[in-house]
Amino acid sequence: MKIMITGFNPFNGEKVNPAQEVLKFLPDTIRGHRLVKLNVETSFEKAASQVYDALLAEMPDYCINIGQAGGRSGITPEKIAINWVDASIADNTNYQPKGQKIVAKGMDGYFTQLPINAIVKNIRNSGLPAKVSNTAGTYVCNYLFYKVQYWRNTEFPNLKGGFIHIPYLPSQVLQSNQPSMSLNDITNAMMIMLETVIDYDGLKDITSLYD
Repeated sequence: MKIMITGFNPFNGEKVNPAQEVLKFLPDTIRGHRLVKLNVETSFEKAASQVYDALLAEMPDYCINIGQAGGRSGITPEKIAINWVDASIADNTNYQPKGQKIVAKGMDGYFTQLPINAIVKNIRNSGLPAKVSNTAGTYVCNYLFYKVQYWRNTEFPNLKGGFIHIPYLPSQVLQSNQPSMSLNDITNAMMIMLETVIDYDGLKDITSLYD
């Protein structure tokens, strides 16, 4: 099995992006399965183009996108990608689409194929905070999440995909007093996430975190 995992570069004046940094500490193989790591630009069009080209070249079984969610205190796997973009800030190419569909005739939304309840449960069991998120926002993260899901439904029927949001690093919040998580903890959480994806491949996710 081949898993492609992507992380965005810094944006909005930041010097670092934990989504990019964590890729440096993930292995090339996990439990005998190949891990393809891809750095992508925090740009609506460039990120989509980079990931699409990589999907064609690698034909992975999974495409998992990681993004920074400032203000969140834990790991948050996303449940759904929505067909809407409304950027509050410009991307790294100074493009700022507002109030429009991502794909004009696309479905309103797509649910993830990742076992997000099991992922959250396993991360919590390791002692780290995590919860399922029902919104990936309306910026580049949701845009890429939706694009991958759209391609899955139109061109890559065997692909499974999903999006994981991670908190700021401590170095990013020295002045703002916002939640953060160490790179070591983020890396450990991403390893647990990947191991859970492998364990649940071909199986149904647990129904609820409240069982």
